Amino acid sequence: MQFIDRAEIEVEGGKGGDGMVAFRREKYVPAGGPAGGNGGKGGSVILQAEGNLQTLLDFRYARRFKADDGKRGGPNNCTGAMGKDTIIEVPCGTVIYDLETDEMLGDLVEKGQTLCVAEGGKGGLGNKHFLSNKNRAPEHALPGLEGELRNLRLELKLLAEVGIIGLPNAGKSTLIASLSAARPKIADYPFTTLVPNLGVVRKPTGDGTVFADIPGLIAGAHEGVGLGHEFLRHIERTRLLLHLVDVTADDPIQDYEVIQKELNAYGRGLCDRPQIIALNKVDACEQETLQLIKEELQPLSESPIFAISAVTKIGVEELLQNIWYLLEKASTSAENSSFPLVDFRRELSH
Repeated sequence: MQFIDRAEIEVEGGKGGDGMVAFRREKYVPAGGPAGGNGGKGGSVILQAEGNLQTLLDFRYARRFKADDGKRGGPNNCTGAMGKDTIIEVPCGTVIYDLETDEMLGDLVEKGQTLCVAEGGKGGLGNKHFLSNKNRAPEHALPGLEGELRNLRLELKLLAEVGIIGLPNAGKSTLIASLSAARPKIADYPFTTLVPNLGVVRKPTGDGTVFADIPGLIAGAHEGVGLGHEFLRHIERTRLLLHLVDVTADDPIQDYEVIQKELNAYGRGLCDRPQIIALNKVDACEQETLQLIKEELQPLSESPIFAISAVTKIGVEELLQNIWYLLEKASTSAENSSFPLVDFRRELSH
């Protein structure tokens, strides 16, 4: 399945039904008067969040959606039937923008949440509404109004609690494959991962937490360099960032600073997001070198620094325990986005 996180569509509400010109014709009702019914309202186009969808791929092939028109009014003051609404299913986390004004119309984050994006037109009035003392037999009715027409831009922002960031080949895909049932492509060259990968990691309590592997972050990503510009928005919703640093790289400290600069340049509060640093590939690094890297990196960050190997799972369990601790602390905090980063080992020891 292709991962498509942007789409443009056209939506149009149904036209309202025309009003009717009719008169009462009962045998024993002389001068029965006008009895034309109103037209029915046109159907609306409604977006609905669906939990089973993970991509906007469907909108690559179907880009125009129109609701049913309302029916014409009937005799004997009968109102025409309303047009049927068109329900469009989108993934949870879809943000809807008006393509012409760039106004955000809605953000569907919960399953079953709906947003009406194109109202149906009102039905026309039948001739019964034009009865007056001066006009006892009106012979005209109003046509139904056209439905609302809109061009929309859909943007998918993945719903994940933990976002895994780092330079290409830092081991993000290897880690998410090690922790979950996700099976992303893994190879020893940059930009192996071309789309975000989601994996559900099981907590000790039995419920799952969604981790997202965000690909393509390099220097200049916020300006469109590499793939990062396309996928930085997917970490906007994460509650915690896991920053992987490759200790076998030429300059791990510089690698860390590159990512931090990109988060700052992109804005939207990403640089203030709680963050854990994990030094990856420690099984391929000498202990003295690893200790030196930790000592140089610690002053740059208030967050705890862990040494792990995504391949051999060295230190991974300790890292997960800290992630669960911080997520739990975030859920009970009044301000989820500003809880302090602490080392759970120190806090629990007091």
